[in-house]
Amino acid sequence: MKVNIILFGQLVDITGVDSFVMEDTFDTNCLVISLQKSYPAIMNAKYLIAVDKKVIEKNTLLPDNCTVALLPPFSGG
Repeated sequence: MKVNIILFGQLVDITGVDSFVMEDTFDTNCLVISLQKSYPAIMNAKYLIAVDKKVIEKNTLLPDNCTVALLPPFSGG
């Protein structure tokens, strides 16, 4: 099982990368726990999770080769 992760804004600053691939991540809860173990500072960050361009609000199964975007708050002008 392969999941493509895309990061934006402050999450890029925390992780040092804007995208990567995770293996053996079956749902969004597992993904968040893995990220928190690898990057403890991410626990203090606010962000939404989108799976294949759909923002999700609860734990969601991740299909093989899906794309997960972690979206921090955006401000514009």
